[in-house]
Amino acid sequence: MAFVKVADIRDLPPGEVMEYERGFESYAICNVEGEIRAVWGSCPHHGGPLGQGGLQGGMITCPWHMWPFDSATGECGLNPAVKIPVYKVRVVGDAVEVDLPDEDA
Repeated sequence: MAFVKVADIRDLPPGEVMEYERGFESYAICNVEGEIRAVWGSCPHHGGPLGQGGLQGGMITCPWHMWPFDSATGECGLNPAVKIPVYKVRVVGDAVEVDLPDEDA
């Protein structure tokens, strides 16, 4: 895994979620009251784009079928046994960087 720049901090105000695509993979990046978080971008239910969903508190909601996921733990609010990966985030200057899997992995 390696840290990859996914956004500028000014493009991700508090309460917002965005989608970041890398190769064939997508990730949801969100700003929860100033804390930047990153999770897998595809809902395990039917592959909905979590980065295009809503953010309320720390919960990202899939826009297709409204499945909520905790952006800190990856747990589904409907069933905690269902989880999506969560990734480490750091902010360097204005750059939001996420520790993403290698593209060839």
